[in-house]
Amino acid sequence: MTSPAEVITRLYTAFAARDAETMARCYAPDAHFSDPVFPDLHGPAVTAMWRMLCRRATDLRITCRDVTASGGTGSAHWEAWYTYSATGRPVHNVIDAAFTFRGGLIVRHVDRFDLYGWARQALGVRGLLLGWAPPVQAAIRRGAAQTLAREAT
Repeated sequence: MTSPAEVITRLYTAFAARDAETMARCYAPDAHFSDPVFPDLHGPAVTAMWRMLCRRATDLRITCRDVTASGGTGSAHWEAWYTYSATGRPVHNVIDAAFTFRGGLIVRHVDRFDLYGWARQALGVRGLLLGWAPPVQAAIRRGAAQTLAREAT
């Protein structure tokens, strides 16, 4: 059986290579994913999100470090550099991830990052002035969910 640390490393190595199918194989069928943009994805929606992100990435660069795992849990620090397609603006996102494993697969994945920081980079002046506001953050989530729903079908 593959160790949790190996699964985490495989996940981010595959993401860096835009290999969504390898990423999908890191997750249990009933996996749950949460981050500030996609707060509640389950099962097929988790792997659909990674497929969408890999497909849309044109200049994605990923680094991963501080991978730790013990028992059925693990964590990692990862960073992504890319151009946000909706605005053409460069983004450097700094993320801390926590994982729960069952049977060598990820069953829970929680990414934490500063959504306001992301909005300032991705949205420019609008993000700087309003990216902290709950209605703007809700609009970011709504737009991401709509894009995922369109691309997952």
